[in-house]
Amino acid sequence: MNVNLEFKDPAWAKQTVETIRQIATDYQQELDDCIKNGTLPYGSFRELGKQNLIGVLCPEEYGGYGGNAPEYCLVTETIARYGLPSTQAQIQGMVWLLFWGTEEQKRKYLPGMCDGSIVFSESISEPGAGSSLKNMNTTARRDGDDWILNGKKVHINGGAACHVTVVFSMTEEGMTAFLVDTKLPGFRCEVTDPLGYRLALTADMYFENMRIPGNAVLGQPGNAMATFLTTFNISRLGNASELIGQARRALSDGIRYAKARAVGDSKVTDFQGIQWTIADCYSALYGASAVRDHAANLVRKGVEHAVESSIAKKLAIEAAEKTVNEVFALVGGHGLYWDQPYGQILLDVKTLRVAGGSLEILRNFIARQILKDDAGQKGIA
Repeated sequence: MNVNLEFKDPAWAKQTVETIRQIATDYQQELDDCIKNGTLPYGSFRELGKQNLIGVLCPEEYGGYGGNAPEYCLVTETIARYGLPSTQAQIQGMVWLLFWGTEEQKRKYLPGMCDGSIVFSESISEPGAGSSLKNMNTTARRDGDDWILNGKKVHINGGAACHVTVVFSMTEEGMTAFLVDTKLPGFRCEVTDPLGYRLALTADMYFENMRIPGNAVLGQPGNAMATFLTTFNISRLGNASELIGQARRALSDGIRYAKARAVGDSKVTDFQGIQWTIADCYSALYGASAVRDHAANLVRKGVEHAVESSIAKKLAIEAAEKTVNEVFALVGGHGLYWDQPYGQILLDVKTLRVAGGSLEILRNFIARQILKDDAGQKGIA
């Protein structure tokens, strides 16, 4: 829901929405099959790459479109709106490479990541380490010019499909990020069966005495926390955009059904209570979109946006959960089957409530920023 995104080319934005809608139409059967099987729909994913939508944030010299946060938000939201595979992890990987990668690493990975021929994942979470990275048990030790990597990562979106994954590991210097080629000996993964994000081919990842070259380090040894934080705030705008897109999809489909569904001599949407539900859901999504757009425009201008990005995701979670829950009032029993999208959208929204900073983490962060705002810059004083 574009309220006020500032694009470098407004005509591109209009065409992009239509392009994504057409891809979803053309690959609908693939998408349906992959939702059931929990696999990555390679056809639609690579078509997004072919249309230069995965590389929306990547500079043209590496094969991307060269956009900024507003373009990223539009693409990410519209992909979710039409039920296509998420490109969030792929785009985050590009941001990491652009900020921290060597020129060799950029040339090796970015063109393929843009066109979809290289699938990227991020291996951060562990059985005992989620939001608290200090509890990480994955280790890497030097062995000559190489590193020996050992550890287990869990809940990795795209883990079973990826060609390269960024692994956050503890080293003698501190936490270090590595770009790991999954074809190297010592890597294996176990495909999991998640409730939501079923197009991501989620897996648990195992690194067992895996030898990786010295030039696989992303950034500097011991500096991975800085690497990690590089994408944190902008990725929350991606999360917010996906939530808004999922909720728009549910509300749009629900309204279409309710407008046609007869109840006696009336339609479902003739009832005032249903109209209030629609108004409340739309208003919540509009508010979340307005804050998301403001934060994205701040990114474009190079202005600090950590609080605004966190508020955007918080509001998007609340708006999406409200909307998807309330849509069942519009569709009734029609929505209670797997051949309809509502159940899967509900599970995807629950996944995004946790991924990339849970609602509780966001509330804690926002409150801390307000409490230390003695100068009144957040408008409280």
